[in-house]
Amino acid sequence: MASYKAPLRDMRFVLYELMGGDELSQLPGYEEFTRDLIDPVLEEAAKVCEEVLHPINRSGDEEGCTLENGVVRTPNGFIAAYKTFREGGWTSIACDPAYGGQGLPKAVNTLVEEMICSANLSFGMYPGLTHGAYVSLHGFGSDGLKDAYLPKMVDGTWSGTMCLTEPHCGTDLGLLRTKAAPQADGSYRITGTKIFISAGEHDLTENIVHLVLARMPDAPEGVKGISLFLVPKFLPDADGNPGERNGVSCGAIEHKMGIKASATCVMNFDDATGWLIGAPHKGMQAMFAMMNTERLSVGIQGLGLAEASYQGSVAYARERLQGRSLSGVKHPDKPADPIIVHPDVRRMLLTQRAYVEGCRALGAWAAKSLDVKNHHPDARVRQDADDFVQLITPVIKALMTDLGFESTNLGMQVLGGHGFIREHGMEQYVRDCRISQIYEGTNGIQALDLVGRKMPAHAGRLLRSFFHPVQAYIETYMEDEAMGEFVQPLAKAFVRLQQATGQIARTGMAKPDEAGAAASDYLRLFGLTALAYLWARMAQVSLDQVAGVDGAFYRAKIGTARFYMDRLLPQTGALFSAIMAGGKSMMDFAEDAF
Repeated sequence: MASYKAPLRDMRFVLYELMGGDELSQLPGYEEFTRDLIDPVLEEAAKVCEEVLHPINRSGDEEGCTLENGVVRTPNGFIAAYKTFREGGWTSIACDPAYGGQGLPKAVNTLVEEMICSANLSFGMYPGLTHGAYVSLHGFGSDGLKDAYLPKMVDGTWSGTMCLTEPHCGTDLGLLRTKAAPQADGSYRITGTKIFISAGEHDLTENIVHLVLARMPDAPEGVKGISLFLVPKFLPDADGNPGERNGVSCGAIEHKMGIKASATCVMNFDDATGWLIGAPHKGMQAMFAMMNTERLSVGIQGLGLAEASYQGSVAYARERLQGRSLSGVKHPDKPADPIIVHPDVRRMLLTQRAYVEGCRALGAWAAKSLDVKNHHPDARVRQDADDFVQLITPVIKALMTDLGFESTNLGMQVLGGHGFIREHGMEQYVRDCRISQIYEGTNGIQALDLVGRKMPAHAGRLLRSFFHPVQAYIETYMEDEAMGEFVQPLAKAFVRLQQATGQIARTGMAKPDEAGAAASDYLRLFGLTALAYLWARMAQVSLDQVAGVDGAFYRAKIGTARFYMDRLLPQTGALFSAIMAGGKSMMDFAEDAF
């Protein structure tokens, strides 16, 4: 049976020692968020995730959601768990106090998100989608819409969705057909069908607020003609409570590989009443605010599942007795040694650990940058932070979900046959993690976004938000004897990244297929280099602490950093070779030969 314990010690290391989380209280609006307030929040979140959400993870997967007469029922225990979750204020922690939120820093909320994803990803989809809808409405909605809907979304009595995909269009939203007909009272009649709508219908909240992309009658073709609308399941009455049923219904729920306790719905809009969010034909701007929030959150999903899988594989490797150590018996009092003595098992465990702890640091870097972007008094500092967030968002979404899936597969492999059956819970992590590489823009789309949009944006300005601090760090510590084993591998990977960036910039302008062919390899090269930078910094912090009372923690951190540099970072050499080889071999291949 799977178990989960929130990794609070490592979370505190990343937040305070690596990212300087104590500085958050110096930002306007965050003055009260010191360790004395943040640490109890993390501890309480851990309790909720360990004691309320995780116990219904496997049962929710086995039971799934059901649809009967248009009503979707979540698995047993989900209504009670959501009530506990909502009453504990967990739906509001990262929301604006003006609408009842607690206004906690994104850096803290991201750690809470990770715990939720580790404990029960399916459950986390419901409040997660609501927060994404909150972001769009908060940023682009009229004061009237915000006053009417945000307080109830913040307190969790109402939930939210994002309705983009249609049966004939996914990534290419310019093809969507859902219509929005203007009415005399300023509302619109929304008609169309949306698919793959997470949390589109369920029994956890009193109302569901759908954010729907649709076209007005005079809309230009393509994405420039898309508008965003708020379409509630129930139309609010004069008192702001759920009233008349709107023309919104669930036509089906998908039968999926994973996240089975999350209702993935086909939603039908039949002359449903809706209201415009933002300007006409500018819906993509508002929706991307939501999607970028969700893309960072999806990266955290990969991290959360990798952490849960790592915990399960370590526990099993300590207990499972099989064979003897190649270098001699390690436990003569037992009939066999635990499998944790075997090199290949250690390879898998350390790979999981290095990816998990590296990705946690990367997610925290982005989250703190969001806090700086939104709260720092200096406009130039805010701009620099925003540049970094824009650049790193596709990297976080793709890299952390790719590594999450690799890590959950390794976790299942550590358990062997026992990992393949349900009893230990490891195969569920694999199934649940697989969707993270697909939704909110497939990882291939993230790679194209990185090389096609983020790399050339503002004459390369976004790249400088990453390249400059890494270059400065390397120059500062390259000759440091204690740091040499960490900084020198980082420097080699960084040179490869710089050269690959130049190659794509040179060839991609004249031959776009060349940039496309290199995109996925480039994103991974970028991501692995970013992790190397963070691992060097984590090693640096830890080297100064090994003699202290918590020396074992820091020695393990240094050991994991060594493993990352020795065994995982060398991937960048192969990635660099593939990028420099160009796309001719794939693009010249005859289409009819496939």
